[in-house]
Amino acid sequence: MFKTNNRCAQMNMEFAKSEHMMPSMSLPGMECQPIIECPCERVINRQFNHCVPHIQPIHTRVINHHIYNHSYIPQYTCCEENQVIHVYDQNPCCK
Repeated sequence: MFKTNNRCAQMNMEFAKSEHMMPSMSLPGMECQPIIECPCERVINRQFNHCVPHIQPIHTRVINHHIYNHSYIPQYTCCEENQVIHVYDQNPCCK
């Protein structure tokens, strides 16, 4: 008898024993009954890329700076005054 790690194959062997049937050995010109195996599972990972457009409103504010540079140009003026001063002689006679 052969040893297997396949649980379904072992169940098939036990079923065959319970029916008093021995698994037939393949002789030339003889065909064996098919053995139903346990289904195996294949995992296929698929990735889907989704393009999601985002609308980002952008507001532009223009600030105009008006700069006034002030310069001071002096304008000189002139005026003239006349003062009159009376000086009297200290003549003792005039007193």
